[in-house]
Amino acid sequence: MQLGIIGLGKMGGNIARRLMQKKHDTVVFDRSSEAVAAIVKHGATGAESVAELVKKLDKPRTVWLMLPQGEPTEDMVSQVSQLLDADDVIIDGGNSFYKDDMRRATELTAKKIHYIDVGTSGGVWGLERGYCMMIGGNGDVIKRLDPIFDALAPGRGSIERTPGRKGDDDRAERGYIHTGPAGSGHFVKMIHNGIEYGLMQAYAEGFEILKSKASDALPEGERFNLELDEISEVWRRGSVISSWLLDLTAQALIQDVDLSKYSGSVADSGEGRWTIEAAIEEAVPTPVLASALFARFRSREEHAYADRLLSAMRFGFGGHVEGGAK
Repeated sequence: MQLGIIGLGKMGGNIARRLMQKKHDTVVFDRSSEAVAAIVKHGATGAESVAELVKKLDKPRTVWLMLPQGEPTEDMVSQVSQLLDADDVIIDGGNSFYKDDMRRATELTAKKIHYIDVGTSGGVWGLERGYCMMIGGNGDVIKRLDPIFDALAPGRGSIERTPGRKGDDDRAERGYIHTGPAGSGHFVKMIHNGIEYGLMQAYAEGFEILKSKASDALPEGERFNLELDEISEVWRRGSVISSWLLDLTAQALIQDVDLSKYSGSVADSGEGRWTIEAAIEEAVPTPVLASALFARFRSREEHAYADRLLSAMRFGFGGHVEGGAK
């Protein structure tokens, strides 16, 4: 299939490359001509403007946006929609707020343009590992675009089927699902990221307890000098708490157990805050997720080893740099 992609940053460029590896055609645009040139080297068709990208697409056209949430995405949806025709599709694969998706879908329906929101997880590793996708929008349109989603997804891999699982729809087992109407994809991804905060905080706090067992504040006979890189490695092997986040932790610790290149000022994205807002709206108690978010606020005032480990994990899966709210 053919797909237009706007935004060739950390994930957009790799999405284009993975699709081309699976024999799909891409037409790409980015404000950076260097970013466009880099993807064209891999076989993409470059465009020097949004209008040129749309002209190079065959009808019905599909344009995937991979831009920062908020104004950049909002402006691009408006710009692209003015260039499209009935039955064309706009996909937002970034991290937009789900209520914005619902509004955009309603606005575009009046123009007979389809709007699909794709919660996309995979970070900078998606080119190699594939992307887990949570997709909201019209089911028939999503089926039409299935070859795109199937190519981007991780596939079954070596993970065994969950015992007792039935049904013919195996998309979830291949790494993507149709979650429901527009907005639901980003809603599910939002909760995914809220859970991610809690998991990361648990690892970070646990490893700080391990490290602090050598503290001079403890009686000398009660101190342990524990090898954190070895502990993270053994926990990867059959432990009940093994995960990709633990894999990234082990990688960071083997490089530098003190994590000295990280200050420990941990940014938070919109999804973490939105998850807590949704919990308040639904009156669902989420003490772990809320505490994990507030811990990131605190990290910008005082930095602990746990905060440096959080920064290392964020950099590991998403290439995120340290700083304030992101």
